[in-house]
This record gives sequence, structure tokens and C-alpha cells, in this order.
Amino acid sequence: MPVIKEKKATDPNKMDSNKLMQKQKKMLTYPLAFASTILFFLSLFSDSLYADANSQSVDEIKKSVVQIRVFSQAKDPFSPWMSSGISASTGSGFIITKNRILTNAHVVSNAKFIEAQRNNQTEWFELKLLYIAHDCDLAILEVPDQSFYTDSVELKLGGLPELASPVDIIGYPIGGSKISVSRGIVSRIEQSNYAHSQIDSHLVVQVDAAINPGNSGGPALQNGKVVGVAFQASTKGENIGYIIPTNVIEHFLKDIEDGNYNGYVELGIQTQNSFSESHRKYYEIPNGEEGVFITRVFRNGSADGYLFPGDYLTAIDGRKIGRNGNLLETNSIDFLEVIDNKFAGEEIKFELIRKKKKIQVSFPAKKMPQMENQRSSYGKEYDYLIFGGLVFQTVNRDLLETWSKIGQTQGGSLLVYRFYEGSQLLDGETEDVVLYRKLPHPTNSHSDFYLNMVVESFNGIKVKNLNHFKNLIQNSKEKTFKIHFYGIQVPMILDKEESEKADEQIKRTYHITGK
Repeated sequence: MPVIKEKKATDPNKMDSNKLMQKQKKMLTYPLAFASTILFFLSLFSDSLYADANSQSVDEIKKSVVQIRVFSQAKDPFSPWMSSGISASTGSGFIITKNRILTNAHVVSNAKFIEAQRNNQTEWFELKLLYIAHDCDLAILEVPDQSFYTDSVELKLGGLPELASPVDIIGYPIGGSKISVSRGIVSRIEQSNYAHSQIDSHLVVQVDAAINPGNSGGPALQNGKVVGVAFQASTKGENIGYIIPTNVIEHFLKDIEDGNYNGYVELGIQTQNSFSESHRKYYEIPNGEEGVFITRVFRNGSADGYLFPGDYLTAIDGRKIGRNGNLLETNSIDFLEVIDNKFAGEEIKFELIRKKKKIQVSFPAKKMPQMENQRSSYGKEYDYLIFGGLVFQTVNRDLLETWSKIGQTQGGSLLVYRFYEGSQLLDGETEDVVLYRKLPHPTNSHSDFYLNMVVESFNGIKVKNLNHFKNLIQNSKEKTFKIHFYGIQVPMILDKEESEKADEQIKRTYHITGK
């Protein structure tokens, strides 16, 4: 997320990947009915792709689009010592250069086994995951068996489609086992949130078309070239779908050229529009001077130490910024798009007004490490601590979502506020640790008062993160442990010896291994 902006009241809600996975599991109760992770378009394949004279033929396009079947399993954030059951889902993809297959990250997240099949093939081929980018919802796959690629066609990338121009979405949605096509019209191009990570914001192309699971990862074509990848839909509105445009795809492909995916840089600021005349007068912004105000600067972001709250940004890399945060030259693309196109180490230049003076500031782009807990995460183990049957974990998005669904949220308003308000982002060095559940045992029967509270200190020492908390407990020579929580003046008191003995029994009772 290059920047955190004030939320627009008109922003559509995006279809959540977890909700779609639940939908898929329900569909699996019917024989051979595999659901997909997100999106797009149901219609039987027509005789024509509405192709222009320069477009590839229907038969050629069929040779490039791939059906992907995924068997996945994830760790349970609420019970991190356990894994979920195996689930099956399908998605789409397409062949690009060097026999590589491009698809969405959410199609193959948490995958244990992946297989693919092209149109008219009868055999399923094992797929290998080469690269995955959760911050832009893209992934690269490869089939080791070269016979899979016999008589295949590689699709080429095109440019950004024009507004009101038609695009054809190709893939394998539910409702049939054959390839299908649906046509949509480009209705909007803007910076918007990507549902897979739930925090990152990049350019998207909105198209009007019917929405069904299954086409995730399939190509959007115009004049025979790829102009995007189908990936998500709006849940508030009919026939509103989104594709990842080629500039995001090209950024991803360039990033992996060295054999590693490094991810997007983050500017690390919060901004506010400058429509308020009283606000402009207070900061003495000249009439006619377009731009946006900075309201917060987060630690370890690109802007840390270079930009400050109250700065009025007027241009980025020589391109003027409007009062709504969009580039004046387009009035539809957010200035963040300029940041999105950069890689770590590249220069960012701002023109701004600070304390009534016009100045220029430049600094290198870089990632912001503490953003990881803000994102939904996939394919990872969740670190945790059990002491006296009390379960502690770093506050992260996955834990909060599972915690809220289970309903064990009593007294957790401070926990939620600190996460979404961005306290950890401002600090940049510490991570909140929460006591979010207990495994019932006589030794912890009176601990409910402290559930869902964020740890502040242990025996008078401020807790920095979960590893620090573990070390404090393991290395303490004290017989009595005092744990202070934010907002509570009376600490939790634990007897070290009693808690350690209880843990041995608790782990046997609840079948917990590895801790």
C-alpha cells in the first residue's frame, strides 16, 4: 500500500477471497463441481470472439488459456497449531513467454497441489509455483512436463484499454468444463484496493459484465493482446468486474527478472483532499494552487524523515496533483500510480508547500516492513505463545478476521482500534501482542477479564513484540509474573511454576505439539 488515503464513501466493496473459498466448499458437495476463488463471467463459448482483423483466431486463443485446479490447506489463525481441511477450487490462467503461466495469487494461495489442463486435453498436468505476489494478486506457474505445451500459443501483453472500449474475458467459470468468453465494456480506470491482501491499492480497470467464480486469472483481450487479468468483483452492484491492467503485470514480471519477488514500495503517508477553503486559509495555501495535505507519516516508509504532517503536496515527478489527489493531466488516476511504477532505490520527487514556502524534496523509494501484518497472509505458519493455557499472538489481519467470525470479541475494541488506526505503523519498531484466547484449565479460570487485551509490559519491561515477550518469560528468574495490558491498571498475576506445570497437562489435553 503506497499510501493510506481517506476512504471514499463511494468505494465499492470487493468480493473477499475467504468468502469465495467458503462458497467453493459448499459447491464441492456436488460431484465434480469444483468452485473457483473469485470471479468472472458465465457464458457458453460463442462462435466468435468479436475479434478485429488483427486479432488472433478463436482456435489460437484456445491454445493459450489454461484451466487450473488447486488443492489447498491453510493454518488456522485462531488455533495456529492446527491446519484447516483440504479444499479444492479452480481458476484460470494463460501462457506467456518461456512456457510460463500467469494467473492470480489468490487462485494458488495455500496450495498443496496444483494441476492444469488446456482446451481439449484429457490429461491433467502437475503445476509448479515459481513466483507469487500477494500485494498485486499475481503468480507465475510452470508445467514441468513439456508435452503440456505441445501446439500451445503464447499471449502478448498490450496497453491500457480506452474507456468505453470492449474487452473479451476468457477462462473456465463454473457451470461447464469448456472454455468460455464474455464481453465487457471498460467503464472506469482508477486506483483501488485489491481484495486478496485487503490493504494494497493499485490501478484497476472496471468492466461491466456478469460475474461468476472461475475466471480468476484468465486473460482480458483486446485486438488479440492481453490488456488485463480478471481478478475480482464488486458485491454492491450488478455487472461490475475488475481486471488487473498490464502496467501492474509488467511491474510484477520486471520484479522477478532477478529470480526473486521483492514487492511494491510504500510511500507511507496518509493524505487528505484540499476541498475545504477554511483548511486552505489556515495553512495559507495560495488560491488556485492544487494539491493534497499530508496528515500522517509512518515510520520506515519512503517518506519517513522527508515529508511531514501539514505538508501540501502539489506535484510528483513534475506531474501536478489535483485537490482530490488525482493527477491533473488525467483527473482519473491517483498520484499513487506514479509510486506504484517504481522499484526500491528509485528516486521520488515532490514539489510541496511547507510553512508557506514552496520547496522540492526527493528521496529513494523503499518497502515498509511493518505492512506485512496489515495484509492478509497466505502459506505461512503463525507464531504464538502458550503460557498457563493462555494463548498470545501478534495482532494481524488474519487473526482479527477469524476472531471476529468466531465471536469471541468481548472487550476487544482497543485491540481493533489500534490495528486499524495504524498505531504499529506509526511506531515502526514494535508489534502488538494480544491475549486472545485461553485453553481452559483450573490455573487460568480467573483470567477472562484480560482476554482480548494488548500486552504492554512484563515485570515492568515494555514488550516490543512476540519474540521479545517469549524471551522475557523464558529467561525470567522471578517466581511471580506481572503482565500489564494497555488500558488496565491492575496487572495479571501468574505463578511461574504453577503455569509451567499446567502447560504440560494442557498440551496433552488439547493435543498441541511443537510448542
